[in-house]
Amino acid sequence: MKVSQLMLFGIFFIGISSLEAQEKTSLTLDEAIHLAWTKSNEVSLANTKVATKKYELRSIKNNQYPDLKVSGQYQRLAKASVNLKINKSDDSEPTPVVNQLMLGQVNATVPVFAGFKIQNSIKIYDNLYQAETATASQTKEEIAMKVINSYANLYKAQKTIELLKENQKSARQRALDFNEMEKNGIIPRNDLLKSQLQVSKIQLSIDEAATNLNIVNFYLVTLLKLPVETKLEVRENDFANFQMDNIPTNEEPALQNRKDLEAIRFQEKASQANIKMAKSAYYPAIALIGGYTALDLKNVITVQNAMNIGVGVSYDLSAILKNGAMVKLAESKSLEVQNSEAILTDYIKIQVQKAIEDYDLALKQNVVYGQALEQSTENYRIIKDKYDNGLSDTNDLLEADVEQLGSKINKALAKANIIQKYYELLSVTGQLSQSFNLSKI
Repeated sequence: MKVSQLMLFGIFFIGISSLEAQEKTSLTLDEAIHLAWTKSNEVSLANTKVATKKYELRSIKNNQYPDLKVSGQYQRLAKASVNLKINKSDDSEPTPVVNQLMLGQVNATVPVFAGFKIQNSIKIYDNLYQAETATASQTKEEIAMKVINSYANLYKAQKTIELLKENQKSARQRALDFNEMEKNGIIPRNDLLKSQLQVSKIQLSIDEAATNLNIVNFYLVTLLKLPVETKLEVRENDFANFQMDNIPTNEEPALQNRKDLEAIRFQEKASQANIKMAKSAYYPAIALIGGYTALDLKNVITVQNAMNIGVGVSYDLSAILKNGAMVKLAESKSLEVQNSEAILTDYIKIQVQKAIEDYDLALKQNVVYGQALEQSTENYRIIKDKYDNGLSDTNDLLEADVEQLGSKINKALAKANIIQKYYELLSVTGQLSQSFNLSKI
């Protein structure tokens, strides 16, 4: 029972002694991705940018509503000199004392036509808002892929250390056996040194794998905003317990689902509206105006209920000559966006094709690694049998052991590599977030 517990301890607590002394935290891949979407700085920044664009759009929409201004004044006049320009019935009447002025106004302006400037400005900011929203979704896709890659690398490092430690036990036992055999003159000393050298090489591999594990672990806990001392453990069911289906075979899903491509398409729509807004300077601006005025100049005049309504027209005649450059600038920026979209589309097609090839290669490698493991295991059995019967030397035995170890590691990591390539394929086709239920966020 005690031996069984020690074996479990060796499987679940990997790495160097400092790692073994700490309690591990286990998260499923789905939990880690949703935690990253909630906690990561990149997603937080992306969401803030979306909110900023939303407020900009709301601010621009306010331009289509009437402007209503209320103003009032009270002025104390000191020894004002008043000369009434009207006929007085009695010249003997004294000049009134004018020592205060009160004035109140309410003015309203309702835009009627501004050369389609208001409508196009709303279209610009609405499309920019949609573009920023798509960019935020693309950021979540990229963060999810970072978590997946880190999980895959963490899993690979843990499995590598596990297999290396298992091999190290047998290598150490072999070195102890060779030591006794060398003392008894059964084998030469160089055979003992070769077995001891193999133990040292395995230890170096364990130390290197443990260093890689620590680096990946630190990156992942930083990304997930977990305490820096957290040690993550990736169990196979956390990472590989799902069915891989609906494998993309061409770039069509990517051209439909990629959020970065969707963002640039919204930017192109915004650039087209920007051209129309630049041309709006060629048109006059028309607005309805109205107001109310109340005035009291003490002892002289009182005005109440002075209502006014009318139409205001303004036309910048210089724009006929000057605005051509602004239109050309807007058209050039629109062309830039169109060229960027074409470049991104070609790049996405290349990404998808590479991801398809990488996934197919991972499947083929898994088959070959399985065959290699069977072959190396049988080869080691045969060499070991020959060695025990004096028909093979130490070099053959150690070489067969190294080949068997390499085959075990390759086969153990092949499944993780398939999963990693599968998710990369989903990512480049814009389908990664859907597989982790983005609606949960």
